[in-house]
Amino acid sequence: MIVSLIVAMDKNQGIGKDNSIPWHLSSDLQRFKKLTMGRYLIVGRKTFESIGKPLTGRKMVVVTRNPNYQVSGCLVAHSLQEAIEIARSSGEDEVFIGGGAELFSEAIKYADRIYLTEVHAITDANIFFPIYDSQGWEITNSSHASQGEKNQYPSTFKILDRIRV
Repeated sequence: MIVSLIVAMDKNQGIGKDNSIPWHLSSDLQRFKKLTMGRYLIVGRKTFESIGKPLTGRKMVVVTRNPNYQVSGCLVAHSLQEAIEIARSSGEDEVFIGGGAELFSEAIKYADRIYLTEVHAITDANIFFPIYDSQGWEITNSSHASQGEKNQYPSTFKILDRIRV
């Protein structure tokens, strides 16, 4: 099973501000929806609570350390490994990890692929994607989205696959 991270980040690797997204990019939201629809989407508790509800058409797994945490319409896991195993045991061929920063930090070592949106701006983000060795990844696809009425900033969509030695 492919373990994929799906993330949008600014030029400083900023991914969020006070548990929200510091930009509006309609094209990125459409890409996120298209890629994750019908799939397992693993998110941390704070990320889930910032979204506010289960995303339609996705099988959401919320990772939390709280043993009593429950949320209607989602599965709950108490570790990243448990969340990944939930998807694996259902026969999935790819699982998506959608953040936040703490979950990305743990997940990067397991990831086979990163669906990356590079936001061509520096924002006032205060939540950041972890530092990772970009030399260990190969860009296998890239396309551009222009700034416009529905996209606050220009961006580049990339697919990065881990280089296996």
